[in-house]
Amino acid sequence: MMNICDLAPEYIRAIAPYQPGKPISELAREMGLDEAKIIKLASNENPLGPSPMARQAMERALAEVHLYPDGNGFELKAALSRHYRVAPDQIVLGNGSNDVLELAARVFLKPGTAAVYSQHAFAVYPLVTQAMGSEGIVVPARNFGHDLEAMGRAITPETRLVFVANPNNPTGTLAAPAELLAFLKGVSRDVAVVLDEAYNEYLPDDLKGDSVAWLRQFPNLIITRSFSKAYGLAGLRVGFGLAEPRVADLMNRVRQPFNVNSVAQAAATAALEDRDFVRRSFQINRAGMAQIATGLRRLGIEYIPSFGNFLSFRVGDAAGVYQKLLRQGVIVRPIGIYDLPEHLRVSIGLEHENERFLQALERIIGEAKC
Repeated sequence: MMNICDLAPEYIRAIAPYQPGKPISELAREMGLDEAKIIKLASNENPLGPSPMARQAMERALAEVHLYPDGNGFELKAALSRHYRVAPDQIVLGNGSNDVLELAARVFLKPGTAAVYSQHAFAVYPLVTQAMGSEGIVVPARNFGHDLEAMGRAITPETRLVFVANPNNPTGTLAAPAELLAFLKGVSRDVAVVLDEAYNEYLPDDLKGDSVAWLRQFPNLIITRSFSKAYGLAGLRVGFGLAEPRVADLMNRVRQPFNVNSVAQAAATAALEDRDFVRRSFQINRAGMAQIATGLRRLGIEYIPSFGNFLSFRVGDAAGVYQKLLRQGVIVRPIGIYDLPEHLRVSIGLEHENERFLQALERIIGEAKC
């Protein structure tokens, strides 16, 4: 007798599920550790938590959680419209920016089509491509980052979508604005380009391209952003996309009703206005990045210079070092699934968390030398 699961398309059955960072509670259960003494530097979260303005907005929104949220996200779209100087009909709201990436795939991909993305790029790109039954064209990285010229050459007549992460997760590499602009100019207008800028707020102003202004020049461009990183709202899952109105309309047609809950909408609307908090998050991240980079150099550990809120570093036996860090109550992220089997990724935390990580790593290295 046929198993019901055999009726699912082969490309769905072949998907390897996304593996999130290990939760603190899970590690505490597994190893009998005190949750209060565990530090999680695995998922690129903001160590400051949400902004005070977002907290207040969440508390106010709780009074109406018995009601369905605004399915069109009027207030959040209005705030985004003011902030980015785009029309509301250019905005697509998502249950995190991952949701927006999937919406783009649902609009443009189907069996017989292809998507292009880089080696070492965000794991969701191959996941959503495979889920649509499309071919994934993986372009070898250059110095751990996107080789945009090679990606342009990899586009075939079947290509409908190109994913570019800038900065890239998990390597933290950055393509300069001039490189991106040249790439966009070379891509046919019948190929959609998703520019994933989840870590944009961690860039200094002199490294940011005016990507939102590029929407006027490139109707095939889709920009995705997130409130999970610098805005500190990872647990609420809210992100958004910016696109040409007709593209945004198609994405909204395949979007689930009420995909962004009312508490998330209220928090994101308030967080967008809290520029002091975002500035502080940026400063804390830069200081923490310098702290961890200095510590890794002192330990003689090679790392990939990063423009995000994380660093990927090479330790050889990454799986073994990961487990040893867990036993010390320090959670980082293995990135073997990104074709980086000898690397681990550490998120930037508060000063004492960063120091705890470095001390734990130093202890492991010292034990290996004995």
